[in-house]
Amino acid sequence: MLLNKEMQDKIVSLLVENGLVDAGLVKKTYNEVAKSGQPVLAVLRSKNIATDDCIQHATAVVLNVPYIDLRKIKFDKDKLLKIPQEVAQRSKVVPLDEQNGQLVVAVLDNSNIQRMDYLSTLVKMPIRTMMTSEAGVENALMQYMADLKDVNKVAKQEEANKNASDAANVQTITQDSPISKALSSILDYAAKSKASDIHIEPLEKSLIIRMRIDGVLRQTMELPKSIEAALVSRIKIMARLKIDEHRIPQDGQFAVVVNDNTIDLRIATSPVVWGEQVVIRLLDKSGTSMEVEKMGMTGRALEDVLEGISRPNGMILTSGPTGSGKSTTLYALIKKIKNETINIVTLEDPVEYKMDGVNQIQINVDAGLTFASGLRSILRQDPDVVMVGEIRDGETANLAVQAALTGHLVFSTLHTNSAAGIMPRLLDMGIEPFLIASTLNTVIGQRLVRRVAERRETYKSTDMETKMIKDIVGPLLPKNAAEVPEVSEMRGYGNLPPLDSKEFTLVKGIATEETPGGYKGRAGLYETISVDDDIQKLIVAHATSGDIMKVAKMKGAITMRQDGMLKALTGITTVEEVNRVASDLA
Repeated sequence: MLLNKEMQDKIVSLLVENGLVDAGLVKKTYNEVAKSGQPVLAVLRSKNIATDDCIQHATAVVLNVPYIDLRKIKFDKDKLLKIPQEVAQRSKVVPLDEQNGQLVVAVLDNSNIQRMDYLSTLVKMPIRTMMTSEAGVENALMQYMADLKDVNKVAKQEEANKNASDAANVQTITQDSPISKALSSILDYAAKSKASDIHIEPLEKSLIIRMRIDGVLRQTMELPKSIEAALVSRIKIMARLKIDEHRIPQDGQFAVVVNDNTIDLRIATSPVVWGEQVVIRLLDKSGTSMEVEKMGMTGRALEDVLEGISRPNGMILTSGPTGSGKSTTLYALIKKIKNETINIVTLEDPVEYKMDGVNQIQINVDAGLTFASGLRSILRQDPDVVMVGEIRDGETANLAVQAALTGHLVFSTLHTNSAAGIMPRLLDMGIEPFLIASTLNTVIGQRLVRRVAERRETYKSTDMETKMIKDIVGPLLPKNAAEVPEVSEMRGYGNLPPLDSKEFTLVKGIATEETPGGYKGRAGLYETISVDDDIQKLIVAHATSGDIMKVAKMKGAITMRQDGMLKALTGITTVEEVNRVASDLA
């Protein structure tokens, strides 16, 4: 919404008067606005000084427009369908109810007269508007998602048709068949739930559908066994796999379009005791910010990474378990340095997100294109920056080191538990210590935790939680209230509580159907080590990962577990979630 300076100032004053934003932070924001020329409300949003909901509500008050909070509302699907889903998605508008011959709608931007005229023509009645927030609109649009009851109806139809042979079932799997519609409903639901994986798992007498949402697998539905053959066959047809091959694992891929976003699907089938298991990985670029700051990297970790990628050559390596966001971090770093003056070439398996201005190569082992052979080839293509999706063996590691030595900036990932574990892992792959020491710029360890949902409540830490927090992050906290502003700004985490607190204020989300367990979305936990002279000496001396991390902490490095606790103290995640993900770390 375009608002003039006077109107924005009124909105900010209203927020300050109601205690919704800190007056000191607002003053700093105006100083920044004076230098950058950015709208003050945009800066308040980007720095999380004021929530979008608060700003939208204040805007509605200043404009004298009714406001409605849609974040908690369960919608009647018949009312939602008064405006088609694609129109609602594109226009960010939510139909609420009919009153006195008018359709009442909630919108983000109340000033777009042309859009309201279009909607009025579409629904054939006058439009009356209310304002709401982005989160409220998203909550409503989520409820447009396919009703999984349709899948159960199809399953019952299939079960009733038990006399049909498997071959006949396969022949009837056309684009418009009930099974195709059932699969579309499952994929649509998964995409709108922001699931990363769908597991289709056969049991002796039923078929289980589970989805991994925010890193946690949840059972979505249970279907009769009779639907299994047709559903698996439909997936195989779309992924161009052999539908009559049930004895060996198969891999394939296809894409679907949900809300105008193309989502790439990676399919893996494998024979199990009770049939054929299918795992579908969803790669949705639209749901990823591709900015390291928004992914949760802050403070010392962000400084180390930005310093590492600013060098003209060397290696930046990320580590962590499967599904910890390593590839996404590499994409975000490449996006940060990408410009028309440098040639960036990547080797990936698979190419997860396609980026303009980057030459991306898909590994094809069957054709002889491996990470090692591909890396040899692309080094003859005059690259400035090389990204290798994963270093899996000594040959690839050696080639990556040689590329860094010859003037290239190399990005890659390794499977280790921590940042410090990268160096011993490279030694184990046969790389000479002096080569590792001279080529590594920065190493990153990361894992993902669930974010606390916007609907939340606060509570005071127990004695056990207070002791644990002080043991883990005590040296990083302000010693007393007087040090809070300076230390908080230095750490980059927002307002940190003082160490002399008898208890800490923590948050937990309110569990709803849209936010199971009180969580929604994920954030990264990071630890980084900048490889300086002291770290280089440790590498050459074959030091253990523990010794390397000990020296790095003395130089100011923050571990993943410490990063997690600081994020729990500032309301990003919970202590329980940090312990679930990083309890094995120091």
